[in-house]
Amino acid sequence: MTGSTEKESYAMEHIPTAAWLTEAANAADKQGPGNLLRVVLVVMVVGVALTAWFLLRGYKRDD
Repeated sequence: MTGSTEKESYAMEHIPTAAWLTEAANAADKQGPGNLLRVVLVVMVVGVALTAWFLLRGYKRDD
């Protein structure tokens, strides 16, 4: 065997759900403007697609 020590053990410790959610919420606060940036980018892409559709449908010809 390799003679593993306690430091080399990769077993996960048990974390209660409430503590895990609290840590996740605290970590999310430290992430910066990620969610806001995602929302702005999604709205921008949808807006560009709708604007392009609106403008390009006027060039459709029924010849």
